[in-house]
Amino acid sequence: MSKFTYPSTKSTPVKEKYGDVEVETHFNWLENPSDTEVEAWVKAQNKVFYDYLENNKDREKIKQRMTDMYNYAKYSVPFKRGDNYYFYKNDGLQNQSVLYVQKSLDGEAHVFIDPNTFSEDGTKSLGQVSFSETGKYVAYNVSTSGSDWQIIEIKATNKDDPRAKDLNEKLEWIKFSSTAWTHDDVGFFYCRYPSLSVTSSLGTEVNANKHQKVYYHRLGTPQSQDILIYETPEEPDWLFGVEVSDDGKYFFLTIYKDCDPVNKFYYTVLSDVHLDQLKGLIPVNKLIDTFEAEYSYITHDKNNIIFKTNLKSPKYKVISLNIETKERKDIIPEGPNVLSYTSCVNHNYLIVCFMENVVDVIQLHSLDGSFIKKIPLNLGSVASISSRKQDDMFFYKFVSFLEPGTIYRYDFNMAEESRLSVFRQTEIKGFDASKFQVKQVFYPSKDGTKIPMFIVSKTDLKLDGNNPVLLYGYGGFNYALQPYFSTFKLIWMQNLNGIYAIANIRGGGEFGEDWHKAGVKEKKQNVFDDFCAAAEYLAAEKYTNPKKICINGDSNGGLLVGACINQRPELFGCAVAGVGVMDMLKFHKYTIGAAWCSDFGCADNPEDFKYLIKYSPVHNVKKGKPYPAVLLNTADHDDRVSPLHSYKYLAALQTELGSEPYQENPLLIRVDTKTGHGAGRPTSKIIQEQADIYSFIALSLGLNWKD
Repeated sequence: MSKFTYPSTKSTPVKEKYGDVEVETHFNWLENPSDTEVEAWVKAQNKVFYDYLENNKDREKIKQRMTDMYNYAKYSVPFKRGDNYYFYKNDGLQNQSVLYVQKSLDGEAHVFIDPNTFSEDGTKSLGQVSFSETGKYVAYNVSTSGSDWQIIEIKATNKDDPRAKDLNEKLEWIKFSSTAWTHDDVGFFYCRYPSLSVTSSLGTEVNANKHQKVYYHRLGTPQSQDILIYETPEEPDWLFGVEVSDDGKYFFLTIYKDCDPVNKFYYTVLSDVHLDQLKGLIPVNKLIDTFEAEYSYITHDKNNIIFKTNLKSPKYKVISLNIETKERKDIIPEGPNVLSYTSCVNHNYLIVCFMENVVDVIQLHSLDGSFIKKIPLNLGSVASISSRKQDDMFFYKFVSFLEPGTIYRYDFNMAEESRLSVFRQTEIKGFDASKFQVKQVFYPSKDGTKIPMFIVSKTDLKLDGNNPVLLYGYGGFNYALQPYFSTFKLIWMQNLNGIYAIANIRGGGEFGEDWHKAGVKEKKQNVFDDFCAAAEYLAAEKYTNPKKICINGDSNGGLLVGACINQRPELFGCAVAGVGVMDMLKFHKYTIGAAWCSDFGCADNPEDFKYLIKYSPVHNVKKGKPYPAVLLNTADHDDRVSPLHSYKYLAALQTELGSEPYQENPLLIRVDTKTGHGAGRPTSKIIQEQADIYSFIALSLGLNWKD
């Protein structure tokens, strides 16, 4: 008999056909998270999880320590709009960061938008904020319970503005949308989906998101009067990005077919059209009409548009493209390091951020690409940059594993030697960085490829093979895992004597598109092999042993964890999979899942099915070996990766292994309420979630709290 008694999970066998192959599935009834039977099952599963946590006598200590450490002031980089400067600040434990306004950088700051007033429990959050060119008006997005669905609201930046009282419209059905104002302050472009008929709380539905469209909204008018600008009914899965050029002359339309870093790029000369007199869609000039590469607008110089692109350059470059002649010219050619970010500042300069062995380097170039200087950085990453073409200064925030955040200002008005200065430094009471160390190693994967990994620990670490390790990974969608600061990881190291490791496995963007493509579709197994090899390296080098390794990943990283524990359960003592994609045969049928086919493939394609069925976590749980302690962490309003993925995987785990006498480790799930995939989560829920996860890990690995 197993040590655990799990809630009963009914099995309803259904045979589903993929080409000529039939696959028997048992848990399709869990695909409707709003069903009352599913809700009862979730409630029972949550009770088992929290009953298990009651066995951890240090649980309250962990939460209190996390609360104390998280209680420090957090600032964003400032940015200028109109005549005002704005910045975000969280005093420490506020559920949501507050947007402040000030007349000058050293002037008194006043609250501009406080999302903590949106709801009593902090589960309504402030998303994207877009100011009109003059700075007189702002369109801001509000999300409820962490859902990707957002509402756009509008306000005047000056309460005495005569139009202020008339701006009471709310724009709905917004998801994955940018906002771009025309420079006359009349209105803005945005994207929306058709309205849904839903009976459950918005964000809990699993309907596929289809037929996004581009609209133009005029201030002071209802959404029903918005003007349809562009649509592609023949391509229901395509997504759009909207921009207006920095001089207001052009409207830019970017078209994506999925998550692959390639796009079409169209433009319209705004003076040639009257938006309120459109008969049909806006006329566009199809500058780039193939999905050959990614083209990200930086700025333009007369008829030359300047792009960041991966065209025949997997590590990216900067080019100019002449609108009239179509002539292309390399401005900053592809180099040995990934060109990850570029923006224009002070009219004639480019800020260029490179990623060199997963850490950031900033350079300043002229608009023609000529190198000017390198801006010094420690080993870490640039969390954010604030700059526009018309700004005569820019700000950036530097972070690392041991640096909570320093904001720098670069001011072109100053003498050369005085241009760079510290604008604001984050202080955390009682934190001593000298007690910790960071190491980067390169270890061999199964096929011999060298994979980088950061290892963070206390300085007095003993390589005795008995240290607990929290190993984190992602490996997908061209996303790079760079150094970042986390008080939760400090507690893991300081109070639970752990090591934190990040494996920069293939599928991510750490070394450009080649690195990304080496971990997608039929090559996805490379990602799992890379991650397992990280665990093997840590054990072989006496950092730890398999029984003390906890693997962790979120979203695509949740899939990573699920696949790895199915394939190599003996390699880990614990596994925490957050908001994971677990049903690889049907993911494309829910919410925005169709966009992920660029990385995963699609089971409706017989060739893709052959490799997807081999690693899909839901379909590959097998008896015979004990699994590590497993925690699946998800949320009821996650409409990015629906919780149904975690529900079905947990059902498979408990059904196949839950009653086996050799399965002594728990197989559990934690389902949060009124939260989503991660964005907008209030501080109180962040701390509670992390306290629950670390309590689970400590209990499952047999760790004791040390003050």
